[in-house]
Amino acid sequence: MGHALCICSRGTVTIDHKRYLFIHKLGEGGFSFVDLVEGLHDGQFYALKRILCHEQQDREEAQREADMHRLFHHPNILRLVAYCLRERGTKHEAWLLLPFFKRGTLWNEIEKLKDKGNFLTEEQIIRLLLGICRGLEAIHAKGYAHRDLKPTNILLGDEGQPVLMDLGSMNQACIHVEGSRQALALQSLGCVLYAMMFGEGPYDMVFQKGDSVALAVQNQLSIPQSPRHSSALRQLLTSMMTVDPQQRPHIPLLLSQLEVLQTPARDEHTTHI
Repeated sequence: MGHALCICSRGTVTIDHKRYLFIHKLGEGGFSFVDLVEGLHDGQFYALKRILCHEQQDREEAQREADMHRLFHHPNILRLVAYCLRERGTKHEAWLLLPFFKRGTLWNEIEKLKDKGNFLTEEQIIRLLLGICRGLEAIHAKGYAHRDLKPTNILLGDEGQPVLMDLGSMNQACIHVEGSRQALALQSLGCVLYAMMFGEGPYDMVFQKGDSVALAVQNQLSIPQSPRHSSALRQLLTSMMTVDPQQRPHIPLLLSQLEVLQTPARDEHTTHI
């Protein structure tokens, strides 16, 4: 279950024999909390995710999330720095130490631009989508699916490279990624592309009207006209959001299409904005 964790002094903790200084809380949700900490051994900032575990099942799910991180060593997938389980009376806390991304998520970037009346350029969108697809390709190669792909679960590195997070959603998702299951993943990716192009989700109006998203996806999505986007990018989005799952392009085909569209740094492996 990892190395022991101890409170060394007020505001510091030790994980894997290294001390970290608590800076401030980054966020919380459900039964988890995320804190910004600084490594006293290297001066680097990290995100410390603390998961409250009330039952054995909670501990097992936290362990699976850590195991998912350890499966991958890819520039477009969030890596795990350290993991441990801490006892708190009759309960436990699972601690996942992760890299800190000061730029936040893709959705933070989209909203920041939208507040200024701006949008991602087509070149930025293609580079981002390439990185996201490369991360998904690595996940699929291990026989897993992400299951919760959305702009809030995609971090941006210092150079703008997309990094997939929330690998806990992959728990118990070991599958042969083909056929309709991969097609469903492609629709989620299509929703991410839509948000990058237009600054909002494709089904936001459905939510506002109180209609069912499940009903909405049974009808062909109308792609807004915009002079910012080429016909090739619009066609790519249309193919990813088509009603018939079997007609959506799989990741290898999508990657080849994006590499044709990408300019000028076609040979660049990791993508950035």
